[in-house]
Amino acid sequence: MPTPPATGGPVLAAHPVGLSIVVPVYRGEATVGRLVEALSALRPEGGLEIVLVNDGSPDKSGEVCRALQASATVPITYIEHARNFGEHNAVMTGLRHARGAYVITMDDDLQNPPEEVVRLYDHARLGGWDVVYTRYAQKMHESWRNLGSRFANWVADQLLDKPKGLYLSSFRCMSALVVREVTKYRGPYPYVDGLIMQVTQRIDSIEVKHYARAEGRSNYTLRRLVRLWLNLATNFSVLPLRLAVFAGVAMGLLGLVGAVMVILEGLRGQTPSGWASTMTMMLLIAGVQFLILGVLGEYVGRAFLSANGKPQGVVRLVLPPHPPTTPPPQGATAVPALAGAETAARGEHRVASP
Repeated sequence: MPTPPATGGPVLAAHPVGLSIVVPVYRGEATVGRLVEALSALRPEGGLEIVLVNDGSPDKSGEVCRALQASATVPITYIEHARNFGEHNAVMTGLRHARGAYVITMDDDLQNPPEEVVRLYDHARLGGWDVVYTRYAQKMHESWRNLGSRFANWVADQLLDKPKGLYLSSFRCMSALVVREVTKYRGPYPYVDGLIMQVTQRIDSIEVKHYARAEGRSNYTLRRLVRLWLNLATNFSVLPLRLAVFAGVAMGLLGLVGAVMVILEGLRGQTPSGWASTMTMMLLIAGVQFLILGVLGEYVGRAFLSANGKPQGVVRLVLPPHPPTTPPPQGATAVPALAGAETAARGEHRVASP
């Protein structure tokens, strides 16, 4: 990895706040309050703000977040999606509202320890890194989730131009430069780490603690992990298409070998092999053909939905930060900030608050 020059003061001076912390919230009513309380006690260089993105959570996360925003001791921006769009979509929305010289993204489940935030921020700021990821000596997820994470990182190693051995964690710190470039992406299937790798290679990582979930179960199901892998595979690489070509060539060569064997058997006066081998070859070739068609269909379908304007996120409500310890302004339940052309440029759709 390259070693960048140390930076600090001038970068912070150019932004309203030193550190923004973006937290996508989904089924987090029992934990987000404790997380915000712990983050509010931090004193990073240049100050901090918190951006909470309620990604269509079906529980009372929205009510909890509004209460936190109203009684905040640090600037808190509350954003509400009109429905659930997924973690990476929620992170993209949060990044567009972050004002910091550096932005940290973290989950709402308290598995990412808040006490590591300042160390992560200082490592990026003082080291001049564009992005700093976190890695864990021991992950406290369920066994199947750990296996899925390892598989996702292996897929990323094959498809993304990322530093060898880098672990892609959702607990990461990005510079404002990276955030600005990443949020230019308007497609409906964002994969934040893939976008980061397209922007910079000035990336480092540090080891942090990882705690067991404080409440409930992981929001990541097998279906969600598969969708994440598809976003990675089809949005940031054409390797699956190339593998489909190689599979077609391999099947063609196998068929040619089989044809030569049948001809040789006939020339020697032997009866060619029966229907069992024929059916096996037909099923094998048909399976590969359908696999190739499925890969092509996934690419075409995503291109079609993107061309049709499928939204990356629909923002129902934005509550901007207000001066600490003072009540929010009257009628602040729906702030149409960044509406119209600017909202469209950010890749968001906005609907009126009820």
